[in-house]
Amino acid sequence: MATLGGHGFGAKVALATAINNMERVTGVINLDGGPLDHRFYESYQELASYVQVAKDMPVHTLDAN
Repeated sequence: MATLGGHGFGAKVALATAINNMERVTGVINLDGGPLDHRFYESYQELASYVQVAKDMPVHTLDAN
Protein backbone atom coordinates (compact mmCIF):
# COMPACT_ATOMS: atom_id res chain seq x y z
CA MET A 1 0.00 0.00 0.00
CA ALA A 2 1.23 3.46 -0.84
CA THR A 3 0.28 7.12 -0.90
CA LEU A 4 1.42 8.84 -4.08
CA GLY A 5 2.18 12.50 -4.59
CA GLY A 6 3.38 14.80 -7.29
CA HIS A 7 3.59 18.32 -8.65
CA GLY A 8 2.71 19.45 -12.17
CA PHE A 9 3.09 16.57 -14.60
CA GLY A 10 4.11 14.33 -11.69
CA ALA A 11 0.68 14.95 -10.18
CA LYS A 12 -0.95 13.64 -13.35
CA VAL A 13 1.30 10.58 -13.29
CA ALA A 14 0.48 9.94 -9.62
CA LEU A 15 -3.25 10.25 -10.31
CA ALA A 16 -3.14 7.99 -13.37
CA THR A 17 -1.10 5.42 -11.44
CA ALA A 18 -3.54 5.51 -8.52
CA ILE A 19 -6.55 5.11 -10.81
CA ASN A 20 -5.00 2.08 -12.49
CA ASN A 21 -3.87 0.51 -9.19
CA MET A 22 -6.68 1.35 -6.76
CA GLU A 23 -6.16 -1.83 -4.74
CA ARG A 24 -2.55 -0.82 -3.98
CA VAL A 25 -2.88 2.93 -3.35
CA THR A 26 -4.22 4.44 -0.13
CA GLY A 27 -4.14 8.08 -1.19
CA VAL A 28 -2.98 10.74 -3.64
CA ILE A 29 -1.50 14.15 -2.85
CA ASN A 30 -1.34 16.50 -5.84
CA LEU A 31 -0.10 20.05 -6.18
CA ASP A 32 -0.92 22.01 -9.33
CA GLY A 33 -1.84 18.88 -11.26
CA GLY A 34 -4.68 20.25 -13.30
CA PRO A 35 -7.04 17.99 -15.16
CA LEU A 36 -5.85 14.63 -16.42
CA ASP A 37 -7.65 15.04 -19.74
CA HIS A 38 -6.86 18.21 -21.70
CA ARG A 39 -8.84 17.38 -24.87
CA PHE A 40 -11.65 19.78 -23.95
CA TYR A 41 -9.48 22.87 -23.46
CA GLU A 42 -9.17 25.49 -26.19
CA SER A 43 -5.36 25.59 -26.13
CA TYR A 44 -5.16 21.81 -26.57
CA GLN A 45 -7.64 21.90 -29.44
CA GLU A 46 -5.65 24.67 -31.12
CA LEU A 47 -2.42 22.71 -30.80
CA ALA A 48 -4.14 19.57 -32.12
CA SER A 49 -5.35 21.53 -35.17
CA TYR A 50 -1.77 22.71 -35.88
CA VAL A 51 -0.52 19.15 -35.65
CA GLN A 52 -3.24 18.00 -38.06
CA VAL A 53 -2.30 20.74 -40.56
CA ALA A 54 1.35 19.68 -40.34
CA LYS A 55 0.40 16.02 -40.87
CA ASP A 56 -1.61 16.94 -43.98
CA MET A 57 1.23 18.90 -45.62
CA PRO A 58 2.79 17.22 -48.63
CA VAL A 59 6.37 16.11 -48.13
CA HIS A 60 8.81 16.67 -50.97
CA THR A 61 12.21 15.04 -51.09
CA LEU A 62 15.25 16.36 -52.90
CA ASP A 63 16.82 14.09 -55.45
CA ALA A 64 20.50 13.64 -54.55
CA ASN A 65 21.50 13.10 -58.22
